[in-house]
Amino acid sequence: MKYRIAICDDEQNQIEYITSIVASWSAHEGHSCEIRTFASAEAFLFEYEEDKAYDILLLDVEMKNMNGIELAKRIRKDNNRAEIIFITSHFEFVGEGYEVDALHYLIKPISAEKLTQVLTKAAEKLSVEPPSVVISCEGETVKLYEADILYVESFLHYIVIHTKDKEYKIKENMSVFENRVSDYFYRIHRSYLVSLKYITRISRTSVSIGNTELPLSRGKYDDINRAFIQHN
Repeated sequence: MKYRIAICDDEQNQIEYITSIVASWSAHEGHSCEIRTFASAEAFLFEYEEDKAYDILLLDVEMKNMNGIELAKRIRKDNNRAEIIFITSHFEFVGEGYEVDALHYLIKPISAEKLTQVLTKAAEKLSVEPPSVVISCEGETVKLYEADILYVESFLHYIVIHTKDKEYKIKENMSVFENRVSDYFYRIHRSYLVSLKYITRISRTSVSIGNTELPLSRGKYDDINRAFIQHN
């Protein structure tokens, strides 16, 4: 598995120590990890506004200005489901973690063994998270869960992803996007990729997603019926 991990602490020695443990854990477990470090909550948020695709966050609670708890609350406003691990010197902050669904509190000085255990727990939780795809749209990085995607259509060098709530237009090739999602999606036409989960009707010439009728390429009728039965 590949994980994007952020370490946010205003003490450089702590950042270096935690980074070394995370790197050792990832190598031992066979995970590919991208580790980013930040010396303040504000520094993290500055980059976070452009790229929200983090899986595990290690946040120091006692930072100047915005602390780790406040930072976590800001992150959760985006419905970001990253696993949050708090690092603190004081037990009295532990109760505040429930509000942001923190995975764990680590009390300084941090035990390498304990941090390794918590990272493994975070990875286990992330491994059962529903399949998702990360896209860049209008200057933001967005994680879309496959279960929310109805269908995708292409227009020249762009694709439009239709979800339950809104549409996302991004600059990407349909074939590239198709390879990024699971086989619960079926290419019914060179311009359309549909979620087998949301198909309501299949005819010789079209596929319906609710009230939306999309063209079905000639020769694909039998294949899509087999795929539909297999995945439903």
